[in-house]
Amino acid sequence: MGHWFYRNITEPGKLPMLLALAAFVVTFLVTRSITRLIRAGRGPFRNIRPGGLHIHHVVPGVILTIVGGFGAVGSGRHGTAAAVFAVLFGMGAGLVLDEFALILHLDDVYWSENGRKSVEIVVMTAALMALVLAGFSPLGVNDVSPGERESRGSFVTTIAINFCFVLISLFKGKVRLSVIGTFVPFVALFGAIRLARPGSPWAQRFYRNRPRARAKAGLRAYRHDRRWSQPRRRFQDWIGGAPDRLPVRRP
Repeated sequence: MGHWFYRNITEPGKLPMLLALAAFVVTFLVTRSITRLIRAGRGPFRNIRPGGLHIHHVVPGVILTIVGGFGAVGSGRHGTAAAVFAVLFGMGAGLVLDEFALILHLDDVYWSENGRKSVEIVVMTAALMALVLAGFSPLGVNDVSPGERESRGSFVTTIAINFCFVLISLFKGKVRLSVIGTFVPFVALFGAIRLARPGSPWAQRFYRNRPRARAKAGLRAYRHDRRWSQPRRRFQDWIGGAPDRLPVRRP
């Protein structure tokens, strides 16, 4: 096990990435646990309000991300300094992305329905970091041999084709497939060949005068959301806590 770890993690310089990923996941889980305890009024934890101003944890997260990021750039991929700065960066990124929805909406939506975006972006970020750690390269080009690199035409063509699939999938509203397809070869192809989601730029441009395609796309999106929205919501609630329910307005 030790030999495998050295050959596959330490020697190629992936240890900082592994430490950053571990720090990122642990920081997010600890932060969510603390915020859920604060929300429930349990334990010794309380919101930080110096002078009545609520200090969100995105603030120390930004500081840690800056320190860890600049430190990692200057320390390389080996040594104790690289490991320390990787942990700081992972901790900072975990704190920042835990409040991604707040940054996106410029409002305290942590426990609202819009706050689910934070959990979703954290899960996607952790998955992409794991793919990079496993050896998947951006744009779907992985394990290119020296002989293949000499054939620049084939190399550039592979990148261009996969990038086109990513763009088409993104324009069709398949964001998750587009992001994963950037790292895993031709995953975005599935999003590129399927019908676009209603309201996506592709649907607005090409389905405007095609009522049958528009209706079929809407039906497929409805069936997909009906099948997967509830499991996805339960998974997000299990990780980050259920959002506040809006009060029912009585006439």
